[in-house]
Amino acid sequence: MTDAFVYAPPDAPLEIVHEDHELILVNKPAGLLSVPGKGAHLADCLITRLQDAFPEALLVHRLDMDTSGIMVFARTPAAQRHLGLQFERRHMKKTYIARVWGAVAAKSGHIDLPLIVDWPNRPLQHVNHETGKPAQTDWRRLKIEDGTTRMRLFPKTGRSHQLRVHMRELGHPILGDPFYAEGPARDFPRLMLHSESLKLRHPDGGIGMTFRAPVPF
Repeated sequence: MTDAFVYAPPDAPLEIVHEDHELILVNKPAGLLSVPGKGAHLADCLITRLQDAFPEALLVHRLDMDTSGIMVFARTPAAQRHLGLQFERRHMKKTYIARVWGAVAAKSGHIDLPLIVDWPNRPLQHVNHETGKPAQTDWRRLKIEDGTTRMRLFPKTGRSHQLRVHMRELGHPILGDPFYAEGPARDFPRLMLHSESLKLRHPDGGIGMTFRAPVPF
């Protein structure tokens, strides 16, 4: 976030995708923090809003403020541990939709570039083959439209800003990215990145379930 950044989260009602005795699935809007930031001006966030309706809601994972889409919260500590292990062991399967700058030539691909925080410019991340943590993303081209490309992204790891950095390194930054896009690629009303689906095993019984949130762009 730059000095000029002003946090103005959307005043939108909670969009509950699914709820049961162990889980709550929510469609997070772009522009809303997942958890509180530092300072009272960054207190408004998705988990705070969710806990107004479900006081027992517990954090499992995060989405970047600028990213929209499906998130899962736990309703019990046992469910939180169960879901956390699914993330840790990479059993949780996530797909994203992104619109990126330029026409992507190939139909699909795999990116394997280790990432680490760029300390002088945090929270930015960058590729570092010596000290970076492993980061892999599979991708598939969906459609080329008006000099941009719609992509489906399949992160194999969950590094901070992973998809955003990997798309830039591919030569096709995500449209509207305030950190990693430049020039006309940055001149869009929002980051064109959306968490489309989340596949998990239910903490109570282990049944496989997939939840989706419609793409808003």
